[in-house]
Amino acid sequence: QVQLVESGGGLVQAGGSLRLSCAASGRTFSSYVMGWFRQAPGKEREFVAAISWSGWSTYYADSVKGRFTISRDNAKNTVYLQMNSLKPEDTAVYYCAADQNWGTRVQVTTLTHYRYWGQGTQVTVSS
Repeated sequence: QVQLVESGGGLVQAGGSLRLSCAASGRTFSSYVMGWFRQAPGKEREFVAAISWSGWSTYYADSVKGRFTISRDNAKNTVYLQMNSLKPEDTAVYYCAADQNWGTRVQVTTLTHYRYWGQGTQVTVSS
């Protein structure tokens, strides 16, 4: 089992940057694939990015490709989401998620693929 705690959210102007962190408990962090999802008010939770166990493979939503970068530091049990060129439409609660299985893009970008979830961190982008 793994517990996830997100941090790094906040208020930023459009065009700015934020880096989210997700710290995981336990000694087997490297055996989990990690994902970031987000949920805006009144909308369904949606996929943002995912990274494989050692970081050799990543997936991104089309809406964030080229602006966001997912990375991980297995020695620190932490996954990051660097968000650049932020837009007001990026405003949402951002969640990290973990599962022990990688898969196809269709699988890894689906909410139900992930067994463990954090509580979320709010990101607000002002225009």
